[in-house]
Amino acid sequence: MTAWSTAEGPGFSLVLGYRDERAYADLVQQLVTDRVASGIAGRDRTLWGPAAEDEADKRLAWVSLSTESRGLVDDIAALQVEHREAGLSRVVLCGMGGSSLAPEVICAEAGVELVVLDSSDPDFVRAALEDRLAETVVVVSSKSGGTVETDSQRRAFEKAFADAGIDPATRIVVVTDPGSPLEESARDAGYRVFLADPEVGGRYSALTAFGLVPSGLAGADIARLLDQAEAVRPALEADGVDNPGLRLGALLGAANLAGADKLVLADAGSTYPGFGDWAEQLVAESTGKDGKGILPVVVGSVAAPNFSPSGADGVLVTFGPDAAAAEAARPASGWGAHVDAGLGAQMLLWEYATAVAGRVIGINPFDQPDVESAKAAAREMLDGGGASPTPVFVDGPVSVYASEGWLPEGTTTVADAVEALLGHLDGEHGYVAVQAYLDRHRDAALADVRDALAERTGRPVTFGWGPRFLHSTGQYHKGGPDTGVYVQVTGDPVADLAVPDRPFTFHEFLTAQAVGDGSVLADKGRPVLRLHVTGPGELGAVSEALR
Repeated sequence: MTAWSTAEGPGFSLVLGYRDERAYADLVQQLVTDRVASGIAGRDRTLWGPAAEDEADKRLAWVSLSTESRGLVDDIAALQVEHREAGLSRVVLCGMGGSSLAPEVICAEAGVELVVLDSSDPDFVRAALEDRLAETVVVVSSKSGGTVETDSQRRAFEKAFADAGIDPATRIVVVTDPGSPLEESARDAGYRVFLADPEVGGRYSALTAFGLVPSGLAGADIARLLDQAEAVRPALEADGVDNPGLRLGALLGAANLAGADKLVLADAGSTYPGFGDWAEQLVAESTGKDGKGILPVVVGSVAAPNFSPSGADGVLVTFGPDAAAAEAARPASGWGAHVDAGLGAQMLLWEYATAVAGRVIGINPFDQPDVESAKAAAREMLDGGGASPTPVFVDGPVSVYASEGWLPEGTTTVADAVEALLGHLDGEHGYVAVQAYLDRHRDAALADVRDALAERTGRPVTFGWGPRFLHSTGQYHKGGPDTGVYVQVTGDPVADLAVPDRPFTFHEFLTAQAVGDGSVLADKGRPVLRLHVTGPGELGAVSEALR
């Protein structure tokens, strides 16, 4: 049975459900007694234990961005006017993870065009290069300045501009941390550079230059976004039982400790499509480590499988103004929540809640210890150090690869391989992760297999586009609980595309990313099935086998 309560204040409204009202109330009160909210606001690095202190010490500046980022607004607006007067109306964002997901949802709510280039797929990159280049401004965003995907995309656009007789310095804007190699090279090239706060991690960077520059240049009202965040700040910083960050964070943490470790996210009439993807990255990468974590499962609606019906390990959370849809939820776990707020307030509220949940679960919410392993494996392949895998068998247009130890000898069909993989799924705690290293616009229909697989297995199913998800749920897959089975979908492109002045192509890089991440998962004993098609027209064979 679920007990429900509410919390309301300027800029937000919460409905919260939990199995044990007394235990939940005691936890919230303990967080209040420990002054966790004011501690986060005051950047207290000790809140997550001694092992987290060094990282927390340089990752808490996000708490005051609603005021600290105000100085960017006029500079961004002036540059946008300059671009529009020059006839530049199309903005392309080259960025990964937090550098792309926040601007994507901000611009979706504003109803302004932003082309998010967060892929190494050559067909996807080529489509961005060939569309209205004469009207295009490119924002290159990388916190470290060394993100290979972003560097490759930048090189491709520099060449495209130069080939078209356009000076790249008039079209490329760079967002990076002070002192990064990208800052130096950008200034040498004459690019406009915006520096972000180095004491904000990528997934908490929505209200820094990483979120605001591309969004503002595209035409979104970024001052309004900051206003929304500022309105909810006093409630988030207060040490009181009605603090929405404490209430939501305590719920997520308590549910996790009680065995409900899947966060099923559904839109309930919000004005910001894509918010679930942003929250997925924030929560998964912050909590999925040390064999613990919260796995976000983003679904299309409250009627989608995993939300309705739900499982005993699922926390059902909706966002948006449709409280009736939320109230209709009947979480089998007894845990649920509905969060209604403006986008800027939602973002800051979820950042607080994630930090609070990290304290409750007992992890450091500011590091990502397993992300680098996949990058290293991909680099090894590109450098010729990794062995090229051999398919276990070929079934028509699909080549089938499998990690060791789970595929029965003699398997010869895609359907049987999928069935064998699903046979390793833990019926109480397991999940299926589908990872598609493809063109996410052209091949968007493949995402429908999420619902079909959820109905087929009765278990939580996530769907992610590679390499985008590597900067999101990728940390959870490798660092979280060992309860997943993994389906990679790769394919030959229509045509490959060179990465200028690099010894690899986009397709070679994308393949290295898929194989590298798969090898790291396999080394951890996770079952991995890779289905490779000979071309985009052959995806039907994969889709049919997964349904």
